[in-house]
Amino acid sequence: MYDKYKKHLEETLQAIKDAGTYKRERLITSKQSSAITVDQNGKEIHALNFCANNYLGLADDQRLIDAAEKMMARRGFGMSSVRFICGTQDVHLELEKAISRYFGTEDTILYAACFDANGGLFGSLLTDEDAIISDQLNHASIIDGVRLCKAKRYRYLNGDMADLEEKLKEAQAQRFRIIATDGVFSMDGNVAPLDKICELAEKYDAMVMVDESHSAGVVGKTGRGVTEQYGVRGKVEIITGTLGKAFGGAVGGFTTGKKEIIELLRQTSRPYLFSNSLPPSLVGAGIETFRILEESTELHDRLMDNVAYFQEKIKKLGFDLLPTQSAIVAVMIYDAAKAAEFAARMQEEGIFVTGFSYPVVPKDKARIRVQLSAAHTHEQIDRCIAAFDKIGHDLGILK
Repeated sequence: MYDKYKKHLEETLQAIKDAGTYKRERLITSKQSSAITVDQNGKEIHALNFCANNYLGLADDQRLIDAAEKMMARRGFGMSSVRFICGTQDVHLELEKAISRYFGTEDTILYAACFDANGGLFGSLLTDEDAIISDQLNHASIIDGVRLCKAKRYRYLNGDMADLEEKLKEAQAQRFRIIATDGVFSMDGNVAPLDKICELAEKYDAMVMVDESHSAGVVGKTGRGVTEQYGVRGKVEIITGTLGKAFGGAVGGFTTGKKEIIELLRQTSRPYLFSNSLPPSLVGAGIETFRILEESTELHDRLMDNVAYFQEKIKKLGFDLLPTQSAIVAVMIYDAAKAAEFAARMQEEGIFVTGFSYPVVPKDKARIRVQLSAAHTHEQIDRCIAAFDKIGHDLGILK
């Protein structure tokens, strides 16, 4: 059998390569930071990293490294168990409380990843009597979580409140309703209009779930996400998020919100019940992350300054940008082939960015996605801008 299946796999892989969507991994030989060392065909090169989710620059922060080492010495390397058997330590509860304080919620449950948090959410809370109304650009983890649930599915146009209202009207036929949205949509960098979503939820008797993975630590006056940005802290029933982006860049996810929801997830959420607990080192670093963020908004303020600085410079060059209130800036190239060539040429200039084209983004909407970090200096941003200027003119995008 495998000989036939192997041929099928080879043909499938070749089709992915022919479509230009084959993913080649970059081999980093240094710590993750704004400046990294990469192995390229056996040769080490130095590059500036503008394509990581390291929004607050904490991925190589010595305070987190020290906290992880200390916690590993105190509580061991791994838990070797799921939470409800013998995998819960006091520090797991401490981290959950820190996350709840940060978001202004009642309780929190930890997962191995936000993919698990989203995957184990809807099926635990809803049945075929209920409904989920999901933004069309939601992350794959939300989409998969919805697929694992028997609830009636509705999809509304990205950020389109008129379309959301129509779907909510249709969903009145169901018992309970949850509106599901990303806080920041990772391909465009736009922020969900959560104030309007909450107004519609109240009008049509629905709950709200928001994934803060790309918005937590970034959006809002102090970086506490879209609930802070739109003044709805405590009004959103469910928030999911990750420790793998702004909060240290490692792994680990969470769901935080109403205490009864969290309690039921502890009893029924399959990724929680059947996955090992987060290791003590990650928990220790997570606790330190929230301690740092509670003490000061310095990292968030620096990030926002870098975003404004980059946007001002790139706009002056003449590039089109999608509107953003986040640390994600989509520089529009439009043509897929040029976007791929642009990203490759940027790497030759020692700047790591990622080009996206169809089917990841709509046809004729190819772009270079730039992700800013608090770790970037203005000098590093200037080098990135200079590369955009040079390649933009070389490829005829800038006149």
